[in-house]
Amino acid sequence: MFKNCVFKADVDTIKWAKAAMRRAVKTMAQTAVATIGTAAVLGDVNVPMVISASVLSGVLSILTSVAGLPELDKTA
Repeated sequence: MFKNCVFKADVDTIKWAKAAMRRAVKTMAQTAVATIGTAAVLGDVNVPMVISASVLSGVLSILTSVAGLPELDKTA
């Protein structure tokens, strides 16, 4: 379960942070697109709501990444 956990001694913290941030930014972008699309259908794009939902998704992505990142398995 915690294969590439950031708290393990053999995990490179810099590589983990870069991978976690990349994943968080992608998640935030996906959330923003989905929220804007949904709000546009309803006829009211609420920018603070889009930003809030996107930031929350980024925070949750980072917290989820603590358990491990499959991207780090591809080390060559």
